[in-house]
Amino acid sequence: MLFKISMSNIRKSMKDYAIYFFTLIIGVAVFYIFNAIESQTAFLNMNEDRREMIRFLTTAISGVSVFVAIVLGLLIVYASRFLMKRRNKEFALYMMLGMSKWKISALLLCETVIIGAGSLFVGLLIGVGLSQIMSAVVANLFEADMSNYRFTVSASAIVKTVLYFGIMYVVVIIRSGFVISRCRLITLMNSGKRSEKITMKNTWVCMIVFILSAVVLGYAYYMVGWNQWNLNTDKIITAIIMGAVATFFIFWSVAGMLLRVIMSVKGVYHKGLNSFTFRQISSKVNTTVASMTVICLMLFLTICTLSTAFIIRNSMNEQIEKNFPIDFFADYGKTETIDGDEYPLYSSIDDEYSQKGLDIRDEFSEYHNFHVYYDREFTLSIFIGDAINDLNGYFESFESAGKSMEPIMKLSDYNALMKLYGKKTIELKENEYALCASFEPMVDIYDRLFSDKHEITLFGNTLANHSHHTIKGYIAPKIQPINTGMFIVPDSIIDEAKEDEGLLVAADVFAGNYKSSDKKETEKIEKEVLEKWKNVMGNIMGEDNVGYSYYTNTRIEAANSAVGVSALVTFLGLYIGFVFLVSCGAILALKELSESVDSMPRYTMLRKLGVEEKDITKSIFLQTGIFFLLPLLLACLHSYFGMRLGKFGLDMVVVGSFTKPMFFTAAVVVLIYGGYFLLTFFGSKSIVKEQK
Repeated sequence: MLFKISMSNIRKSMKDYAIYFFTLIIGVAVFYIFNAIESQTAFLNMNEDRREMIRFLTTAISGVSVFVAIVLGLLIVYASRFLMKRRNKEFALYMMLGMSKWKISALLLCETVIIGAGSLFVGLLIGVGLSQIMSAVVANLFEADMSNYRFTVSASAIVKTVLYFGIMYVVVIIRSGFVISRCRLITLMNSGKRSEKITMKNTWVCMIVFILSAVVLGYAYYMVGWNQWNLNTDKIITAIIMGAVATFFIFWSVAGMLLRVIMSVKGVYHKGLNSFTFRQISSKVNTTVASMTVICLMLFLTICTLSTAFIIRNSMNEQIEKNFPIDFFADYGKTETIDGDEYPLYSSIDDEYSQKGLDIRDEFSEYHNFHVYYDREFTLSIFIGDAINDLNGYFESFESAGKSMEPIMKLSDYNALMKLYGKKTIELKENEYALCASFEPMVDIYDRLFSDKHEITLFGNTLANHSHHTIKGYIAPKIQPINTGMFIVPDSIIDEAKEDEGLLVAADVFAGNYKSSDKKETEKIEKEVLEKWKNVMGNIMGEDNVGYSYYTNTRIEAANSAVGVSALVTFLGLYIGFVFLVSCGAILALKELSESVDSMPRYTMLRKLGVEEKDITKSIFLQTGIFFLLPLLLACLHSYFGMRLGKFGLDMVVVGSFTKPMFFTAAVVVLIYGGYFLLTFFGSKSIVKEQK
């Protein structure tokens, strides 16, 4: 009997359950897709390093899934409140007909089980289908072979999804039973007669609060958007708190001013149903200030998370080809400690290899070997000189680094290296120097100095800058553009320098390409090269007060690292972004639908007064649009300044355009958030028509 009534109620109230059911299905599908990645990629043909990355990725996703489950659980509980409120009169009728509270609870239990089972089935069905597409995405990201592709279903992901969502439904059932047990018949019968009273706040107080909030928010924007060099963890946290508090009071003040402002514009307020429409909007915003604030901040996090994920994903792929043009790069250095200070000593990779009866060149078809030098009297702070006063705080972050000696290399070595890299060579006069760097903040500082003739003194020689711009490039290939500067000077400057004039040999550098271009053969050669390097450098005989440092990087290792970072950021960004976006849309939708239920008598009165149906529909559309648009507009403003800080941070690790990722993020937001807006509009329109 209860089952029949439950099925009848669900069919009858399908339009009420549409948002709820839609949200559950999306939640289940997304949860399954991301937790099934390891099973979906098991058949892909990839090397062990990339398989290890996928294992790490799935571990990270499993951890994030707990947070996601909590967010979705709170969302489901919130949604159940709307459905309970929607059916107050129905419950009152059951009680009047003699149905006990425990039977009503049993009825709700039956309905929840049916809806839960249905959403799990449909969501898992969609998730299994879309997860096959995810396999192709992963294969593309990890450059894996899909020749052995087969349709797969992840049993572990299904079990995890059913378990997590089962717990959520149990919580909903317990809460619903608790709410029913405390219900009174008179309260349920009069639930539709209660009307939300619009409290008119003092307009001047609201204006003052709005101005103060805008000032505080503007200062927070300035801190993260234009004053990044002076930021630290405490200041960033302060800016976030200021932004969140200012957001709350902006919504609070707008709720108080909106109706007054519209009322003061007589031509707008008295046109059509605008007086009714804006009173409805004012009432909704007044009662949802806290919710609007949370949704705005969640949308802000969603936009920034998705944009950052797409930016890193795109740039990492580009940077492998752009910033790592050779197969192998290594440097080796020795330092001597005297009275607690370290001083570079002459170092030679060839000498260390020859002691083991080996030659580093054996596996390379082309290469270049050179030294990097220091001048004891040439540091970053000396290079910047008097211009330090014109850098407006930029130098504060480099104060400790300013004491370090700056690296120098010969022009012939630079040009030979650039030929190996496939880059442009340069020419210098005997009294000129050039500066090569890729780290954007430092390039900005150097270009400021080079706007005028900027001379330096190296080994007693005065040199002028080669051009008014820094050479955008690198010596050591890396995925990230983090070359803070390499000074290039004519060979004669170093050849004629002596140790007592400050000449120090900083490191010996070797760069080259393997003898094979075949992928599998290249991997085999690299394994041999790294094994030899480990054998030589790992068995250097120690000397008193002498330290050794060595570093290697290869294109294969860089590509694997880039893929790992890109995959981690992309998948976690999409996972969290989708869930936050769905949560924001669902909360707003349910709140708007709940308000439509409460406002049904008002629309009935409008019809009795002769208002046409198209005007009512227009009013509903305007209310829903503004209700959805308010938090989104402020979130977009937050995101603009948040991404300025993000760009400042990302410039240190990635390069590339922000335009395409931002447009892609906008498309995702419009698709999901806009989808909830349309569902809400049609749902509200359907509810209002009930008493037509």
